[in-house]
Amino acid sequence: MPAMVLNRYRNSVCYIYGLYDVAFPGKKPLLRVRISGTGFVVAEGLLVTNRHVAEPWYGDTDSDDLIKSGATPQLEKLVAFFPGFSTPVDITPIVWSAEGDLAVLRIQDSRAVRHLRPIPLADTPSNPGELVAVVGYPMGVLGMVAKSPEAVYQRLAYRHDDIGAANELAALSLIRPSATYGHLGDVVGDKLIYDAPTAHGGSGGPVFNSQGQVIGVNEAFIDGFSGGTLGVSVHALRPLIAAAQKSLVAGDKALIQK
Repeated sequence: MPAMVLNRYRNSVCYIYGLYDVAFPGKKPLLRVRISGTGFVVAEGLLVTNRHVAEPWYGDTDSDDLIKSGATPQLEKLVAFFPGFSTPVDITPIVWSAEGDLAVLRIQDSRAVRHLRPIPLADTPSNPGELVAVVGYPMGVLGMVAKSPEAVYQRLAYRHDDIGAANELAALSLIRPSATYGHLGDVVGDKLIYDAPTAHGGSGGPVFNSQGQVIGVNEAFIDGFSGGTLGVSVHALRPLIAAAQKSLVAGDKALIQK
């Protein structure tokens, strides 16, 4: 099953890189943070990921303390690297969930929009015990460098430049997601619990059922418990996609949806 979803949808699952800072008006940033995550195409021109990837200060305690004191967060850069594309494409958040860790973004590159295939979403509820596969970029650039050919690995392994390394990997057609599989342990409301392993950088990746349909969005994992990987159900995602499509038609700015 992991082979099936990778072969069908690998090119629609992207590595997301970003950079944001938090600063008081007229002063130098007090906090500057790099972002690493995963996203996937759900409709023409639309990409899904976690809110904490699209709005990375969301849930970040260091940023929260500064923002409460009057500082302002600013997203400096947010790009997506797709398999088969030699350069990154700009992406822009347009809808965020007010209650869950989900966001829908716009893919700005028209060439990418034309060539990227949306991944189908499941229509029926998922049940505990079902097989699942998670596709994404665990460990981000580091994970892709680790599995690259030896010559590339030796050149990039010790560089502290994620965006530079990602650009080089893209130019060499080495932007490649990984797949893990496991079982769905439980479903509680819009929360999925499964034992398919993941790591930092895999946030926002699609969680597939055995029919190759997305049942959720990978969100987090619990350290020290192999069965404690968490995702958000696709049922919480559908209203956001509908709102994002309306926003594109209306030309609206970013929205927050309940």
